[in-house]
Amino acid sequence: MKVLKCTGRKEVCNKCDLPEKDVDELIAVLKAGELIVFPTDTLYGIGADPFKESSVKKVFIAKNRPFDMPLSIAVSNEKMMESVAVLNEKARAVIRMYMPGPITIMLAKKPSIPDILTSGSNLVGIRIPDHPLAIRLIDRFGPITATSANLHSQKDPVDASISKKDLKDHIKICVDCGKTKYAAPSTIVDVSDGEVDVIRKGVIPQEEIENALR
Repeated sequence: MKVLKCTGRKEVCNKCDLPEKDVDELIAVLKAGELIVFPTDTLYGIGADPFKESSVKKVFIAKNRPFDMPLSIAVSNEKMMESVAVLNEKARAVIRMYMPGPITIMLAKKPSIPDILTSGSNLVGIRIPDHPLAIRLIDRFGPITATSANLHSQKDPVDASISKKDLKDHIKICVDCGKTKYAAPSTIVDVSDGEVDVIRKGVIPQEEIENALR
């Protein structure tokens, strides 16, 4: 595993100054079907090409994650989200209020998303992370997987040390930006049917979301 250190790194990194040549290298790894670890505002994530089944399979294997537990993906803007999922008015309201930010929404997926990623479900979890490197990377490459960069059900990867220890034999490049902004998972909200159903508690309190989206 190659480790890239953020040049703007502080105790908590939300201003990543990774050189363009390093971003080029990360994109080359993704295009080759391999895995990277990248920082977000919540936890470190495993990045892979979500449209390539062989790459998605590598993510499950790296995490020792059961194949019946879906992976989420990250995009950089609403237009990109609409290219992979069906957006309704409730979804657009969540995007306006909370994205980029620590929230993942469940939406009906489009056919371009392989079934292996969603474990056969017609829903996919999508988020826009509030981290400059993640956005730079996704802007250039396109959607990437965004599941947490750790072994399944183990300690949350709030910094790169956990990812490097857990996944060292499976990752080509790990970007080390220090501790994440929130150091906690994103809140997951199912809005696929036009209603609001918080299915995992996270950074944004359930009550706040429900009150805001009534």
